Amino acid sequence: MDLPEPEQKPERTATAAELAALTARVAWLERQLAELQGPASRPAPRAPVVPAERESRETPPPPPTIPFAAKTPPPQSLENRLGSQVFSRVGIVAVLIGVAAFLKLAVDNGWLNPTPMTRLLAGLAVGTGVVLWSERFRRKGFPAFSYALKAVGTGVLYLSLWAAFQMYHLLPAPVALGMMILVTAWNAWMAWVQDAELLAGYALIGAMATPALLSTGGDHELFLFTYLAAIDLGVVALLRVKPWSRLLLGCVPVTFVYYAGWYALHYREDSFGLTAFFIAVFFTIFHGPSLGDLPADAAKRAPGETLRLVLALANAGFTTVAAYALLDDASHRDMLPWVMVVLAAVYLGLMRLQRNAATAGVSLSLAVVFLTVAIPLKASGRWITVGWLVEGVALLALSSRLSRAAAMQAFADGTSFAAYRLLRLLGLGALALGFAGVMSLPWWLYREPQTTLANARFATALVGIAAFALTVWIASRAEEADLAPSIPEMNLWPVIAALGVVAINLIALQAGILEIVTYWGGTAPLAEALSISGYLMLYGAGLLAVGFSQRSAFLRWQALGLLLFTIGKTFLYDVRSLSEGYRVASFLGLGALLMGISFAYQKDWLGLKVAESDVPTQPEGQP
Repeated sequence: MDLPEPEQKPERTATAAELAALTARVAWLERQLAELQGPASRPAPRAPVVPAERESRETPPPPPTIPFAAKTPPPQSLENRLGSQVFSRVGIVAVLIGVAAFLKLAVDNGWLNPTPMTRLLAGLAVGTGVVLWSERFRRKGFPAFSYALKAVGTGVLYLSLWAAFQMYHLLPAPVALGMMILVTAWNAWMAWVQDAELLAGYALIGAMATPALLSTGGDHELFLFTYLAAIDLGVVALLRVKPWSRLLLGCVPVTFVYYAGWYALHYREDSFGLTAFFIAVFFTIFHGPSLGDLPADAAKRAPGETLRLVLALANAGFTTVAAYALLDDASHRDMLPWVMVVLAAVYLGLMRLQRNAATAGVSLSLAVVFLTVAIPLKASGRWITVGWLVEGVALLALSSRLSRAAAMQAFADGTSFAAYRLLRLLGLGALALGFAGVMSLPWWLYREPQTTLANARFATALVGIAAFALTVWIASRAEEADLAPSIPEMNLWPVIAALGVVAINLIALQAGILEIVTYWGGTAPLAEALSISGYLMLYGAGLLAVGFSQRSAFLRWQALGLLLFTIGKTFLYDVRSLSEGYRVASFLGLGALLMGISFAYQKDWLGLKVAESDVPTQPEGQP
């Protein structure tokens, strides 16, 4: 009877060995999860030492050499999605239409002659029964079909209540509203218990459809917007605990549509204060998903970065359009620039509250956009151009300052890099608007100044030159930092610097020519033409000298291009238009300048040939 004991000992030994192996694997997995950014080829930890008799029985297998990843279900094929999802949703609509058509046909032909109250009770009973019956399929492992039946049942309930209110007038508006809210709450409760985003979507559809179903065509601004604000606030609060960010795609645009419809039909001037209040309420609610810290598992519960961006832009666009229409209809357009400034300040404040780099960058960008819009609304003429130039330089400076963090996180967190890129793009856009203003204002807002140099036109040109000089300096410093040369977006700084140099030269050339024209005032066209040629020659020579001193082929090529233009002007225009004396002066000056430049190139005073051929210079002391 004592024989079984030796047979149980090997079993216990095998079990202990298996437990030791599992313990080693769990310890290794915990280390890997704690080091999410660790290399995948970390050496495997040693298995715990076991007695010799255990090793002879079973050797623990080595832990895996790749980080643990949860198994994800394989993606559904197009055929599977078409058959299981698309057909199901189309079938829901078809069944609802078919049931409504059958009931109408039965009543019209006398097959059924129920009273309106009987129809209401029958509809409520059928809808409730279908929803309850759907639970049977969910328990059997068919959740998609169960959700489809719930949609059918919920639709029957809403249609029954709508008919009882609109067609048969059996229910007063408060009772119908309360019963529809109960149906919505029932769907929301099932969505919460079953953790089903689709059911939450059904509840949201019903909730957003309720005002339209119960509409009588009257003006109920306070009730309508309070109801919509409550629904929107509930959805935003739900996102704090459930990863159902797609619900925002249902409530945000529908709210905007309701507001636009009400405004077009019912807005009156005495509703100005209440309407402005609700615009601010909707703006605050829809900015909620991007504020503050999210609870645990934030990566799954936070709205996607694309959705954050779309929501922020949609919210800003709605607020801008709504405020503009409200102030315009109330004859308060003079307040609109200050509203834009207030919105810019609000977005700057919201940026400080955001923990996500992408949404913070978007808020900063929107603040800049609102300031950009406010400038032409309040300012006029050249002040618009000056405002855009200053704004563009400020944005580029901030973008350059943030570029180091963006480069460090570009591979680990693409969102911060996207925000930095957007900020830089807005800065370039503002500079482009400023450049267009500097170059075009003298022509389409032509007012000939009376004093050369001491005029607003030349001052605006100087501001433009200073702005683009700062742009070149900012871009050059960012390029010298060499933050992330392997990232294509970071390599745009040299291009920005080059474009800034071109802008400086174009502005300076136009400003100089216009001041020459102002100086002569049309009284001496020959002297004016010679002065312009001389200015072009001197500017080209100076630019070439700077190119030599800075060893910049880019500057030298611009100078050579300007000199070629001057040569063409001299031979094609001056030779025909100038008098004999001016013609001699023009050709002698151009010839002397070109001979000097040619001699400098031939002597290679700055060692350009050596630099271009990449031949190293000889060490000191060698012949």
